[in-house]
Amino acid sequence: MDVKRRDGDDDAVQPRPTQFTGHGGVPLRGDAYGDPAQPPVVLLHGGGQTRHAWGGTARALAAAGFHVVSIDHRGHGDSGWPEDADYNLPAFAGDVVAVAAQLGAPPVVVGASLGGLAGLMAEGEHGPVMRALVLVDVAPRMEASGVARIVGFMQTGLDGFDSLEAAADAIAAYLPHRKRPRDLGGLAKNLRQGEDGRWRWHWDPRFIRRDGPDPAFTQERLAAAAARLTIPTLIVRGRMSDVLSEEGVRELQALVPHAAYADVGAAHMVAGDANDAFTDAVVAFLTLNVAVAARPVRIA
Repeated sequence: MDVKRRDGDDDAVQPRPTQFTGHGGVPLRGDAYGDPAQPPVVLLHGGGQTRHAWGGTARALAAAGFHVVSIDHRGHGDSGWPEDADYNLPAFAGDVVAVAAQLGAPPVVVGASLGGLAGLMAEGEHGPVMRALVLVDVAPRMEASGVARIVGFMQTGLDGFDSLEAAADAIAAYLPHRKRPRDLGGLAKNLRQGEDGRWRWHWDPRFIRRDGPDPAFTQERLAAAAARLTIPTLIVRGRMSDVLSEEGVRELQALVPHAAYADVGAAHMVAGDANDAFTDAVVAFLTLNVAVAARPVRIA
């Protein structure tokens, strides 16, 4: 099948509410786009984000002819909060396995940061689960300083903000390379207002561990999972990322020698920083590896 963008097809890009049952029975909610009869693509956001991080990419992939499902992780957005607060990586990977089984066909998984690690572990330890995998600015080897900066930013918002403007100021300080938005309507989707009137991030505060790192979140375990990948794989790095270094990419390429690679002019939040370039890379990869039978190729 020759996949082409159909930007004028309004029906293809309108989101529809959808729900899945994740690992341990946790309800996972999200949006679906496009024709359910077409190859499924599951979009998994990073930790502390919601499915709304994928709006532009989801619509573009649906317009290109795919059935796109963008899901809130457990403990994030509109998905359920597990009673036992199981936010270890195997639980997120279990959610990927569960969602894939409910789609009726092996999906492509596009995962950013936490979403990418969940997809990597799902396929590497439980595969075959999916048809192809796109790892967005994540690999078994990540830079500790960049990860610490993300965690620090997430922790600063645990007590909430007086207003959306205050939250926007915090984001602007964390992402100085981005222009501060004038319209804060999109930001409201990623926060929830409590009975005390304060705005807090739209995720379970128990997601931030206080008893040390996730014991399953080890470079060795993730490297072993990567080495077992046989499906088409695309590695996307943000050129300005402080989380995934060029050395981290090279190590991942050594583990997955068939993987394609795209270098995008962005920081860690690639889809948010350079959505058009990121989406073009993903569409090109899927056109070659999913829509038609072809060997994985490197994207310049």
